[in-house]
Amino acid sequence: MHFSALQIATHIGGKIEGDPEAKVSGVAKIEEAAEGQLSFIANPKYQEYLYKTHATILIINEDLPLTNSVSPTLIRVKDAYSAFASLLSLYNEMMSQGRKKGIEQPAFVATTAHIGKDVYVGAFSYIGENVSLGDNVQIYPGCYVGDNVTIGNNTKIYAGVKLYDNSKIGARVIIHSGSVIGADGFGFAPEADGSYKKIPQIGTVVIEDDVEIGANTTVDKATMGATIIRNGVKLDNLIQIAHNTEIGSHTVIAAQTGVSGSTKVGKGCLIGGQVGIVGHIHIADGTKVNAKSGISKSVEQPDTAINGSPAFDYRSSLKSQAVYRNLPELQQRIAHLEEELKALSAVLK
Repeated sequence: MHFSALQIATHIGGKIEGDPEAKVSGVAKIEEAAEGQLSFIANPKYQEYLYKTHATILIINEDLPLTNSVSPTLIRVKDAYSAFASLLSLYNEMMSQGRKKGIEQPAFVATTAHIGKDVYVGAFSYIGENVSLGDNVQIYPGCYVGDNVTIGNNTKIYAGVKLYDNSKIGARVIIHSGSVIGADGFGFAPEADGSYKKIPQIGTVVIEDDVEIGANTTVDKATMGATIIRNGVKLDNLIQIAHNTEIGSHTVIAAQTGVSGSTKVGKGCLIGGQVGIVGHIHIADGTKVNAKSGISKSVEQPDTAINGSPAFDYRSSLKSQAVYRNLPELQQRIAHLEEELKALSAVLK
């Protein structure tokens, strides 16, 4: 299937520089693209390939200046990365028109389950009592969907996902393989003899619309009430979300981050990989947390950037790192000054 520059520009609202009839049949990274392929530049690190690439069509930002002539047909847009993502979504939709439907065997679907239109349930999956699957839901092989789970329209559950009883999954959600939604929260009461008594976890998990959850990520159900993942949240692989946590809408969290129980993360936060967040705190909207940081207290000021463990203001942390790197030299200078001070004191005596 071929697409012209004019068709592509029309879809993404771009302005063409070059041949509007130039055609492509595939996509590739700019440094690897060949003739007949589409690529894009969004990161300044790759601008050198603008003049080297063999791509036929290239999507670039509208404000990117040219310092030399280029061979591809250019399509200028406000945000090249977002425009390219839009094209990939369209391509994915076109490819999914022939997607699987129906219930493969062997699979178990309870008689009390409600199954919407054009649903796919893969082999060896289990659909429990009173489950509700919306239209166009895709349940890949080997999934467990516990009793009373609800899944909204156009949601995709990849192979091996486990959805515990009473979990509520919204529309257009994607949950990748190996993820576990609704396992018990980590709740134990210390006993007089040094042992721990399990606290029953009787709450649930609510995942709202347009959320994506990476492979092997876990979202624990609440002790009481709900653990909530708000609209548009994106969770990477290998993330732990503890009981009664709430993740605000359109927050993005990178891999190997752990959020402890009853913490409220605000809207539009960007949290790097391997971040640790203690329980029972609040993180303000728009907070940016650098990778490997440890957050030990609430972040009250919105749109703050923080770094370090314990985490504090990002700029201040960079200054502290610079001082830390210079500590050996500073120690020598202090020792030298002490010697000079001793010599001066001896003279004055």
